[in-house]
Amino acid sequence: MEINTTFPSPVGFLISGFQNLPHSDYYFIFLAFVYLGTLIANFILMSIIWLSECLHTPKYIAVFNLSVVDVSISTALIPKCISQFLFDSRFVLYETCLTQMLFVQSFYGLESLSLVVMSYERFISICFPLRSSTINTNVRMFIIIGFCWVLSFTYFGVAVVFITRLSFCKPVPVIKSYFCDHGPVFKEACSSDSANRVIASVYTVAFIFLPLALIILSYVCIIAVLSRIVSAQGRWKAFKTCMAHLALVVIFFIPVLVTYMIVWTNLPMETNTRILNTSLAATLPPLLNPIIYTLKTEEIMEQIKNFIRKKKAAPVKL
Repeated sequence: MEINTTFPSPVGFLISGFQNLPHSDYYFIFLAFVYLGTLIANFILMSIIWLSECLHTPKYIAVFNLSVVDVSISTALIPKCISQFLFDSRFVLYETCLTQMLFVQSFYGLESLSLVVMSYERFISICFPLRSSTINTNVRMFIIIGFCWVLSFTYFGVAVVFITRLSFCKPVPVIKSYFCDHGPVFKEACSSDSANRVIASVYTVAFIFLPLALIILSYVCIIAVLSRIVSAQGRWKAFKTCMAHLALVVIFFIPVLVTYMIVWTNLPMETNTRILNTSLAATLPPLLNPIIYTLKTEEIMEQIKNFIRKKKAAPVKL
């Protein structure tokens, strides 16, 4: 006689990671360097903004927030991956898994929302140049950013609550991912996962496609306004202020869209390929964002030059 046993709260999960991929350890060593670079690059950018009073504006409040999110998502994700796969500690306690899920998914959603906030700032500055300082104040920017944080953590808090209502057939289910990802976790459940599928679908719309649509709409408006400028030099000068943000949008959304397109077209994707794509999509943007924004933004580069000049001009104490 076969007895069907379910576990409302399993002991924990086993994170599979790459399957039969030789020398996969080198990839996680690479991620360790990515994490180190992410911390250094973002803390340098945040320090420049923090120490330069002329950068205490809505634009750079949004940039500072993006750096905080970049550091946060990398910290929630990479150190755990390194400990799991470099030191062969793939078992994760149930509560620890849900905690990681909450923070990684919330910060990933915040990354998308932060790019929307930055596009909103560019839209106001370019489309309403004479009123931008009254429309988009520092206080309003803090309120908008605070709302994004509350929205993201509330949504994924609800998602985690629905995960706790699932029953699992094994005391230690195997998760085919590189962290406690929402989709791979609920797919291992024995009980109905319809509510979690709805949550995942709404997430895709609310935190991926809607933000991208808003960003595209903002740039359609920006281009329409810039087309009215007679001088080509004037148009380019105004649009140049958007180049850094556009680069960040491309880096974040292209890998995500490629993954979703493959899923929706039912093209076969090996677990290793999916893990490689999604892990790079989650870990490389936080490293590249501060580097690109620093190199592409004249105000940031000017402040760096000022700091260097002051350092050289400072008297040497004997």
